[in-house]
Amino acid sequence: MDHITAKLLLFNKPYGVLSQFTDLDGHHGLAGFIKDKNIYPAGRLDNDSEGLLLLTDSGPLQARISDPKHKMTKTYIAQVEGDITEEALANLRFGVNLNDGPTRRAQVKRIPEPSIWTRFPPIRARKNQPTCWIELQITEGRNRQVRRMTAAVGYPTLRLVRTAIGPWSLGNLQPGEWKEEAVNLPAVKSPPARTWKKKPHA
Repeated sequence: MDHITAKLLLFNKPYGVLSQFTDLDGHHGLAGFIKDKNIYPAGRLDNDSEGLLLLTDSGPLQARISDPKHKMTKTYIAQVEGDITEEALANLRFGVNLNDGPTRRAQVKRIPEPSIWTRFPPIRARKNQPTCWIELQITEGRNRQVRRMTAAVGYPTLRLVRTAIGPWSLGNLQPGEWKEEAVNLPAVKSPPARTWKKKPHA
């Protein structure tokens, strides 16, 4: 079967940066980091979250990555407030009830504090309040889902970093860095990737 080659950019989105090219409400967009205006984000990452954001010039690839029906696994590491219990981890694995319905089962485990970049600004640490880190793998993409999940079991997320989407991982990319990959797709008529509507990120 013939194939076409799509462009895919793996970008480590810094804290406070929007998942769109234009600046909005005091938040910087992607234009300060990526000069290619013919690619668009495949999915979103909230401005107060960090880590892997994928961008592509291919509509079918964008849909494959961002459409929930494809159930592409997204991996996050989260620093949560409190010393999370095994009961809370089990509830996250089983699925929790949110205001838009129950979540799917997830893979969740406690992890040691990761060796990653320092966030600027740093999180607001509370004296005498412990924190810990967990890794979550989910196949949904609801608005602020991970933060709502950890809050639902009593452990609010303080810092959230996406480390992988499907087969693509952050690797050694530092905040603001990106790398380009080529992805082969079946040779069908390919609509361009679509832009996201510009709206504030919560």
